[in-house]
Amino acid sequence: MRILIADDHAVVRHGLKQILAEAFPRAVFGEAANSQQTLERVRKESWTIVILDLTMPGRSGLEVLAEIKRARPSLPVLILSMHPEDQFAVRLLKAGAAGYMTKESAPEELVGALRKAIAGGRYISAGLAEKMASLLVNDTASHPHEALSDREFVVLRLIASGKPVGAIAVELSLSVKTVSTYRARLLEKMGMSNNAQLVHYAFQNNLVPRPAHHAAAPPPETDPAPRPSAPGKSKSVSSAHHARRMAPLAPSRPPRRRPFDSL
Repeated sequence: MRILIADDHAVVRHGLKQILAEAFPRAVFGEAANSQQTLERVRKESWTIVILDLTMPGRSGLEVLAEIKRARPSLPVLILSMHPEDQFAVRLLKAGAAGYMTKESAPEELVGALRKAIAGGRYISAGLAEKMASLLVNDTASHPHEALSDREFVVLRLIASGKPVGAIAVELSLSVKTVSTYRARLLEKMGMSNNAQLVHYAFQNNLVPRPAHHAAAPPPETDPAPRPSAPGKSKSVSSAHHARRMAPLAPSRPPRRRPFDSL
């Protein structure tokens, strides 16, 4: 058995080898630190399976997967990524991945996924299977981002993550002009006109993690006249905070507005 581990972090590659060497003592391991090395080793050497990180320097994991499947259609590729399943898994499985796992997965889960992929099956976690079933039942209509190419999809996610065109160009090893062209194409395909619309769409469809300051605010208080607690009775933390916030201000103090007290 020959296992190629493609990840740009040496610590991750070393850790994966330690985990898998215990389960597969006769396995021979190879390493690749970027997309170019991965493709070179796949084309020049024979492998039983590839463990592929989704985000490495150079080309995106989506594009590397497509190249691997063109060069070696029967070679199973197990995706191991830091991104949550609902952001990439379905697209990658459609592209031919033998499974998708996050780097938070337990070691025994990784070993089980590897065995299943080598045997010709596909590994899907219970959580992802439930999400995919829900999509089939409740959301048969396709989403606009599903019409994007792999590179356009990657650019969409990077824009929605707040990265400027120049930074995206550096990360993807492209020119600024090329990134701008991808941006124009995906805006046209999705029927949008600016980055703000892309960001809003990406958040709504869980294509990128939502930053803490974008979290939905709690609904406003609707009780127009909360009654103060009776004397001598203790208050909970929330009720004490509410009474303190709603109590009239002393006339000697200037009124202060506290618009974010409920956050």
